[in-house]
Amino acid sequence: MRPDDWYLSEDENWYLTEDVDDFLARAGGFLRSRPGLHVMPLTWTARLRARGAAAFGVEPPLFGLLEQAGEVRAAFYRLPSRALVPTPLTPEQADGLAAHLAALGHSLPAVSADDGTAALFAKAWQRHTGATPTLRDTRLGLYRLGTLTPPDPHPAGRSRLLGEQDLDQAIHWCGEFARATGEDVSIDAGSWAGTRYADKTYTLWETPDGTPVSVAGMNPVIGGQVQVDVVHTPAHLRGHGYAGAVTAAVSRAALAAGAKEVVLFTDLANPTSNALYQRLGYRLLTHWAGYDFTHARKTE
Repeated sequence: MRPDDWYLSEDENWYLTEDVDDFLARAGGFLRSRPGLHVMPLTWTARLRARGAAAFGVEPPLFGLLEQAGEVRAAFYRLPSRALVPTPLTPEQADGLAAHLAALGHSLPAVSADDGTAALFAKAWQRHTGATPTLRDTRLGLYRLGTLTPPDPHPAGRSRLLGEQDLDQAIHWCGEFARATGEDVSIDAGSWAGTRYADKTYTLWETPDGTPVSVAGMNPVIGGQVQVDVVHTPAHLRGHGYAGAVTAAVSRAALAAGAKEVVLFTDLANPTSNALYQRLGYRLLTHWAGYDFTHARKTE
């Protein structure tokens, strides 16, 4: 498939391209219409435009959108060798997308989306390809900030933006965060620039003596929303309110930067973090799930 080619499914009007600029020219308004729910395609398309597709794999990414009556109704993106990530889909849309991708010979390792969409597409992909979907153990919640409520009690100390002198500390803590969340990525000084962690703004929480005890990151303002991504306190420093304080600080910074919506993901199996974000004013927007696909081997 050439980067500037668009493919039309006669049944569902699904268009596919490898060109992120073409995709955003057609689907950008749709993605910005629901910035909270569309946080993943908004974030990753911006990241790909800034760094180039080659930074994330030797193969080009794939983008798609569903047009009906001249309006975009759904969209998706997929990075090389990674999960398909669609926006919310109806049963008919999920089936049409699965049928179209299967007919074109695409092989998908997984799907990641809001709970309902992920389940619909997993079943549709199984119908059209025979692949076996397996629900991932980690279930996420996508939260959106309502009215920010500072933590009470508030720990002693202050927040400050991360500077160049703190980079080693940030790399170390982001590595700890990635391992704790099961992310298969190597984070060190050599690989840092090529990870998703490098394009964030980080805020540290310091104790009164200047010791950094917690960190939170946020992505740039994209489509009117900011994703708070990475909230980490080393295990031996937890239980003092540092995570709440630094999350409140970075959430306040996101609003000050012009975000109309501030969102974050959290592991639904962690009652401590879920309760913390709710106390700060975050409310559950949707559940998020992933299914891995196992394809049966062909026999002669």
